[in-house]
Amino acid sequence: MNTALNPYMAAYPALAAALPGQALAWLQDIRADALVRFSSHGFPSAREEDWRYTNLAALAKQTFAPVVAAAEPIIDAEWLKPYQLADAWSLVLVDGHFCAALSCTDGLPESVQVLGMADALQTHGGQVAAYFGKAVDSAEHGFIAFNNAWFTDGVFVDIPAQLVLDKPIQCLHIVTQAGAVAATRNLLVLGANASAQWLETFVGAEVAYLSAAVTEAFVGQNASLTAYKVQCESAQAYHFGGLYVQQARDARFNQHNFAFGGLLARSDIRTDLGQGSECELNGLYLGVKRQHIDNHTRINHTQPHASSRQLYKGVLDGRARGVFQGRVVVAEQAQKTDSDMNNRNLLLSPDAEVDTKPQLEIYADDVKCGHGVTIGQLDEKSVFYLQSRCIDEETARNMLTFAFANEMVDKVANEELKIQLQGLLLKKFSSVIL
Repeated sequence: MNTALNPYMAAYPALAAALPGQALAWLQDIRADALVRFSSHGFPSAREEDWRYTNLAALAKQTFAPVVAAAEPIIDAEWLKPYQLADAWSLVLVDGHFCAALSCTDGLPESVQVLGMADALQTHGGQVAAYFGKAVDSAEHGFIAFNNAWFTDGVFVDIPAQLVLDKPIQCLHIVTQAGAVAATRNLLVLGANASAQWLETFVGAEVAYLSAAVTEAFVGQNASLTAYKVQCESAQAYHFGGLYVQQARDARFNQHNFAFGGLLARSDIRTDLGQGSECELNGLYLGVKRQHIDNHTRINHTQPHASSRQLYKGVLDGRARGVFQGRVVVAEQAQKTDSDMNNRNLLLSPDAEVDTKPQLEIYADDVKCGHGVTIGQLDEKSVFYLQSRCIDEETARNMLTFAFANEMVDKVANEELKIQLQGLLLKKFSSVIL
């Protein structure tokens, strides 16, 4: 066994008794299998192809522990204000536990089921079992195994067929304690012809901690899910967040991923498309100082007549490092697939670095697929053009940098979230674009 795993494995027997779902044999089997896998493989290694650009050696030198008991949280409302939407239903997770006192579901239709995952396992165990682990399994990599074995809570949301929600559901992940693991598991289910907006926001105190969050989403026939992720973790934090989606026939899934925080952060997005379904993935990652931000997407075209689009942008300054690995897999039976993938990167420092790896795996012969990648600095001709219009060089560079990043924010349809993101963007690069 990797010696870095010893503290985790040694502490697990005492922790296991406090984890939710003790009476569910199916969940105990999943936890046991995941524990065996994690004990033999540990956290992902750079020897694994999907992790070749992300070295977790620094994570292995620290040991983080789950917060077993959910204490009454002391949260500064003013500190949270920049991250919360006023016009949204909110579900709040503090240090890996659902907090009903800070959550607000007033006005949510009664037909929508919203529960903390620990409560859902106790009262709706059969319903959870129908979906849990069906979009992802422990064999994906070590963080999935870790989440399966260690998750302490999360949320379960079931939106019935035909229902269209008129405002977002925001799941706010907060970590307050140094050295904590916030391991959470979410399930989101949309029935046929349903429509919803789902926002996950990750924030934390300026201390070192580990976030390990997995969300599985099931989008029914002709249903529509627009998902947002805003990652603003502590500058000392380690973050893994995975979203795994299954789309039924003619389902629509759009995701907007904004990665601003964390010392080392990784986002996984994977979706399996049904016949005639549509998928659009947009992302923006911003790195400064020594941040490492990794984005890994995978779109599986499993049925014919489906379409997908991806556009990810990165802005990196200082000694920051960005990673984009996008993969599109077109199965043999997935004829008439239409897919396009693009990754564009702007380096503001000679020490910044980007590793980009777009991949197309095509096993069908009647498809339209393409990809493109750009890595570079600001266009000097554009800088000169602005200078010729009486704009000083520094302001010209700031304007171009902001415009490059803000294109991804402009794709957000929710106006309140768009304004919030623009504020976070200005704050993140205050020394560059203000």
